[in-house]
Amino acid sequence: MSQLESSPLAGKRVLFFVGDIYEDLELWYPKLRLEEAGAKVTVAGEQAGAKYSGKHGYPCVADSALSEVDAREFHALVVPGGFMPDKLRRDPIVLRLVRDLFEAGKPMGAICHGGWIPISAGVYRGIRVTGSPGIKDDLVNAGAVWEDAPVVVDRNSVSSRRPDDLPQFCKALIDVIYHAR
Repeated sequence: MSQLESSPLAGKRVLFFVGDIYEDLELWYPKLRLEEAGAKVTVAGEQAGAKYSGKHGYPCVADSALSEVDAREFHALVVPGGFMPDKLRRDPIVLRLVRDLFEAGKPMGAICHGGWIPISAGVYRGIRVTGSPGIKDDLVNAGAVWEDAPVVVDRNSVSSRRPDDLPQFCKALIDVIYHAR
């Protein structure tokens, strides 16, 4: 097996958001898959070194503070779901990071309720997406074109509905990051 096949994302840096009550699987499954593919993952929360609890109790320690993150240092962004996005979507730093990464054409993955953050950042207008059926109206009202599918890829956006979709989400995310400029 060549180095490219074993580490297709070598040299790529991917930013994840974390906060209390994140959906455990939607953070950890993609994080581990992307690391397995060779990406360097940075998890950012309100405070560097702070421990955040997932919906199901699994902890995650933030590598970096959101205020210290520079979008130019990353090749992609992943926004897990849970209840975390409802709080983080109110943070102007988070919204600026999402807009900066998205406008630079960098891949952005959002799963389940993670779509709330790109909605609040104003980047989903005219983009085909999926997400939790519970935020379908929010997505549509933000100008997105909602589809009920395990994964939807449109331009630099990768989205999925729920934890059951994680295998398709991660496969698409790795492919989009690998092929990004």
